[in-house]
Amino acid sequence: MNCIIVDDEPLARKAIEKLVGQTENLESIASFNGADATREFLAKNAVDLVFLDIQMPGVNGIEFARTIPKKTLVVFTTAYHEFASESYEVDAIDYLIKPVKLERFQKAVEKAQTYCRLFHTDNINSNIENISDDYIFVRAERRIYKVHFSDIIFIEGLKDYVVIHLENQKVITLMNIKTIYDLIPKNFFVRVSKSYIINVNHIDSVDNNTVYMGKNEIPIGNIYRDFFFDEFVTRRILTK
Repeated sequence: MNCIIVDDEPLARKAIEKLVGQTENLESIASFNGADATREFLAKNAVDLVFLDIQMPGVNGIEFARTIPKKTLVVFTTAYHEFASESYEVDAIDYLIKPVKLERFQKAVEKAQTYCRLFHTDNINSNIENISDDYIFVRAERRIYKVHFSDIIFIEGLKDYVVIHLENQKVITLMNIKTIYDLIPKNFFVRVSKSYIINVNHIDSVDNNTVYMGKNEIPIGNIYRDFFFDEFVTRRILTK
């Protein structure tokens, strides 16, 4: 998998380049200090992954991410925690806080490599084949999967796809997240950001910005926060 690095700080670019060099099956093919040169490069070259700083002069990283080709994945890099929830509103697959540690960097790359393989296959089909009160049939990768609602931990929207996360499996299909949200039961599924729907029965803990589900940390979007806490956190605590 190839990648490019976009950051206005030379030392920050060097730091990411060093991490790339320590990571298997990842190659850096270019680095840039701003959006304009990056945009020109992306128009002429196929890029799998962009490590993108958020705070840059001119067009910031979040604004620029909205213009990146759909098949190119984005991992944000920044020194500021407060941009986390906003970063997932533009289909970023991860968010790394500077200084980035190798283990955390490689975890983000592993996720990107998994999705890159899936998105570049030619056998991702679309759509719901059938739906009942307890399960849904999803067509994906030349197969039809019977997925029980109770087994779904969370659903992730990424580009034009949704990734259904089960305990030991991911099912990916060509569909937008609004479509699947309209089909699934609302008594225990809730949308917590533009990119994530969670099954509240699998929540381990929450804080003001994040839902913790096993090893997964799901960001809570600003416009979804009040509804989530009012309807699925406070009310359930008070009724127990």
